[in-house]
Amino acid sequence: MENGRIGHIIPVMPMQATTFYDQDFYAWTQRQVELLRSGQLRELDIGNLIEELESLGRQERQELCNRLGVLLGHLLKWRYQPQARSKSWAATIREQRERIQEHLAENPSLKPYLPEAILKGYRYGLNLVDRETPLSIKQLPPSCPFSEAEIFAEPVEWSSR
Repeated sequence: MENGRIGHIIPVMPMQATTFYDQDFYAWTQRQVELLRSGQLRELDIGNLIEELESLGRQERQELCNRLGVLLGHLLKWRYQPQARSKSWAATIREQRERIQEHLAENPSLKPYLPEAILKGYRYGLNLVDRETPLSIKQLPPSCPFSEAEIFAEPVEWSSR
């Protein structure tokens, strides 16, 4: 009791959580984990948690598009510059195929998004080809010329001749 009044409980956590979120993101994440584990759900910074969870989902989709961009760019280089094929290109194609398959296995709900990701990835791949080769984007198909089977399974053999 202070000044003859019963003290009020002031909900400090939302302000503190926002401060943690704005000033020390790592501390904020650790505090949110602590609150979740201890079942103190009313203390959670719900607004920022929702924002971060949505962001994580977007990052998984973007990773798929980015990896497809690298893969499709290298498949384009492989197809349209056979004279310049290299061990490095073959290794990049294999690596990106493996990583995409792993990513889809870890995030199976991304599989229905694959056709859209291929469209976006193809645009990224065109930019890669434009940046890394003498080919012009105008010399390449405006839409992805590869089937899903070709993207993920067509053999890519390299020999030093």
